[in-house]
Amino acid sequence: MEKAKVAIIGGSGIGDIFEEKEKMILHTPYGSPSDYISIGTISGVTVAFLPRHDKGHRIPPHKINYRANIFALKEIGIEKIIGISAVGSLKENLRPGDLAIVSQFIDFTKRREYTFYDGPKVVHVSMADPFCEDMNGIMARNAKNLGYRVHENVTYICIEGPRFSTRAESRIFRNFADIIGMTLVPEINLARELGLCYSTLATITDYDVWAEKPVTAEEVIKIMKENEYKAKEVLKASVNDIERVDSKKCRRVLEEAGV
Repeated sequence: MEKAKVAIIGGSGIGDIFEEKEKMILHTPYGSPSDYISIGTISGVTVAFLPRHDKGHRIPPHKINYRANIFALKEIGIEKIIGISAVGSLKENLRPGDLAIVSQFIDFTKRREYTFYDGPKVVHVSMADPFCEDMNGIMARNAKNLGYRVHENVTYICIEGPRFSTRAESRIFRNFADIIGMTLVPEINLARELGLCYSTLATITDYDVWAEKPVTAEEVIKIMKENEYKAKEVLKASVNDIERVDSKKCRRVLEEAGV
């Protein structure tokens, strides 16, 4: 089977848009990844899929072995990663059911493993523009072509979890960010340190607690199913172009950091 250059990290529901051809069980210097890596095809493109929380959704955000996940994907030859992330909205115009393409993030996590460079080698990798602009553009364009509401140039604030924000925290966060979630950091940091192109497709499930907009469990489940479908359709429309993205620009950050 052709080697995969594109990987998807996301919820277990995303894995059913391709027929699994191969399972890869890997071990890394940082321990085991969240689960085995599935290899299959989407729209004729060979891709890898890794469920971030494992296939049974048994790993909470603050316990994910992000270093093992990213290291394992790099080891099998992955050059580009699409992260699927369910998030809450911090802005009125970013509605539940909308999609968002992230261009910046703010880190409010507290006790995760953020780097591969714990010494003796010290490396400072630029995070000024952490996401792959080419991949972002491809997914935004295809989401629009599919008729979905999609927001570009979005800022994601990542909190530690597993608890949600207090109302006071949420009101502070919305002054600086557009969406809120628990899984982007350090996934994006580690991908950047290995010179991988990374892009987030965020699916908005609800308004964060700054908004007095109560929703029922039934409404949330309905939105999550709709979002999952939209994310799958965007992936199917985008993987061919994403596979062809020149990853040299993303790897250049390592040269600039002296790696």
